[in-house]
Amino acid sequence: MPELFTVVSPDDAFERLRAVLAPVVRVESVPLERAIGRTLAREIVASEPLPPFTRSAMDGYAVCARETHGASESSPVYLRLEGEALMGTLPAFALAAGTCARIHTGAALPRGADAVVMVEETNLLESGDVEVLTAVASGEDVIQAAEDLAPGDLAFAAGHHLRPIDVGGLAALGVVEVPVAARPRVAVISTGDELVPPDVRPRPGEIRDVNGALICAMLGQAGADVRHYGIVEDDEQRLFAAAAAALAESDALVVTAGSSVSARDNTARALGRLGEPGILLHGIDVKPGKPTIVACAAGRPVFGLPGNPVSAAVLCWRLVVPAVRLMLGETIPAGGLGAAACTARLTQNVPSRSGREDYVPVTLVRGADGTLGAQPTFAKSNLIFSLLRCDGLLRVPRDAGGLRAGEMAEVYPW
Repeated sequence: MPELFTVVSPDDAFERLRAVLAPVVRVESVPLERAIGRTLAREIVASEPLPPFTRSAMDGYAVCARETHGASESSPVYLRLEGEALMGTLPAFALAAGTCARIHTGAALPRGADAVVMVEETNLLESGDVEVLTAVASGEDVIQAAEDLAPGDLAFAAGHHLRPIDVGGLAALGVVEVPVAARPRVAVISTGDELVPPDVRPRPGEIRDVNGALICAMLGQAGADVRHYGIVEDDEQRLFAAAAAALAESDALVVTAGSSVSARDNTARALGRLGEPGILLHGIDVKPGKPTIVACAAGRPVFGLPGNPVSAAVLCWRLVVPAVRLMLGETIPAGGLGAAACTARLTQNVPSRSGREDYVPVTLVRGADGTLGAQPTFAKSNLIFSLLRCDGLLRVPRDAGGLRAGEMAEVYPW
């Protein structure tokens, strides 16, 4: 087992885990309406053109573009109205020279037409002719068949996390049963002699188990199938037995609390016995959350998170959530941290030690000039409501040595 608190960076911690992590390869099919938030297990390739026919992007008149050459308000072009292109059917007629057809947005163009003149640029005369007041180019206000996707085009890559807009794309392709990665089964165990379940009134010296519910909620939102295995006493053998039983029917394990180096710390020893390669690290150069354990047992990730709720939440977000998404087959950037949601101007100095990555809760405020500002909240890591009241986490990079008021900083949503 590595020496305790030989700390590494959060990026290095995640990459050490990535190197030994076995992806979950179970695939299941879900109805389209239940696919939001799931991860595609296979690529989706277009089997038909999208759109399937050339159609109008505007209300107006379908024309052959060359028939409108030179048209203007002072010198209109006159075309005979041949018919109307109706919605939901292909026109049975074709445009002859000198003719046009009334058309609505989304309707198929008749044969012989290659452009649409907007209705605002025309006049329908009593004679039935159409006065065209502007010239149009071929393809103008027209959506070509297969302009969105052609047969054989890649619509979605495997590992794509499905959003509501993606469900619309799948519907357009006729995909009603979606192949998705099965949710990784993640076991969560809370440890601590002082903990009681949330539905129990604590006696003096006891506290409710916040982390169990918090971590389960975060990982469920990330796409895991989460099960809380309850509270285990601060005893190495009992923790090992509970952890081994939970991991035997799970793809990953998270243990909250018990990861600080103290006389009663048995977490690292218990987790190190679960399987090879065992403890990958104990100690991450991050604030909050330094006493975090990362281990692996036969390709299954094991985490020991700090007991303070803010620390546990930050490290769950920083390491465990991207690990779950990696197990789902999603593409996770190096270090596990994606792009910041936004940047905001700091309203006050944020001190930090060089070489350590810090995460500070912030409230976002909009200044009179429209600039987004970040107001840090310097709260203790055991105060859960300090995190609830913030809008996100401000990141202080490892090499920054702190940030000054007025600097632009990365903010991640909470």
